[in-house]
Amino acid sequence: MGKRNRIVIDLNQPPPPGGFKRNRAGKRSRRVGRVLAFVGVIFLIALIAIAAGGFFWWQHFKSGPSYALAVLVDASQRDDNQQVDRALDIDKITEGLVTDVRGKLTDSSLLNNLLPSQVDQIAANVTPKLKETLRQVLPPEIQRVSARAKGKPLFLIALSVPYFASVHQNAANAAVDLKFKDEQIQLTMLQAGGAWRITSIKDDRLTTIIADAAKNTASQHGQQFQDEIKRRLNDLQQKPTPSP
Repeated sequence: MGKRNRIVIDLNQPPPPGGFKRNRAGKRSRRVGRVLAFVGVIFLIALIAIAAGGFFWWQHFKSGPSYALAVLVDASQRDDNQQVDRALDIDKITEGLVTDVRGKLTDSSLLNNLLPSQVDQIAANVTPKLKETLRQVLPPEIQRVSARAKGKPLFLIALSVPYFASVHQNAANAAVDLKFKDEQIQLTMLQAGGAWRITSIKDDRLTTIIADAAKNTASQHGQQFQDEIKRRLNDLQQKPTPSP
């Protein structure tokens, strides 16, 4: 039989200088690297989840009445009257305002000895005149009350809606309270065909202006009625902008 080679390890021989320390440092470095990698993966997953959540929230928000209000404000500040007109159901708004105007005309402070038949006649005459008048006066009026949004991007306007509007949605209907320093406006919105439109405006100041104009120009042509409303609203626009 051949002679076997034997490897002899001297256990009494001291280890190489710094050998154990380098091994321990290497192990610690690998552990720290694994921990950092794990934290990085968790952080990346969190970022993706936040981005996905924000995206789906924004898509849901865009389908609601608050976003429709933001689009209306943005359009008014950009003088995009076509977009403003798409957001307003002028026929229904006119019907509601005529009803409110009739109530104003029968109020003792505005009646001034008018007979009920005269009030009915004035209210009947208001409807065809008011529809075209509203198309002209509502865009600058919306621009006036939302002047603080001028120059701001749509995204920022949308996020600020809760600060100037209280929106109560019930399925395809929404009631909106707009609160300003010295004005309070109530809106009714209706969703149809995937789009939200304003179908009613309750604004005591606007109703009073229309009622006064209707009474003062009852025996005159429609143009005088329109001019009277424009003049009164223009006086409002010269005043300081209301603050939310």
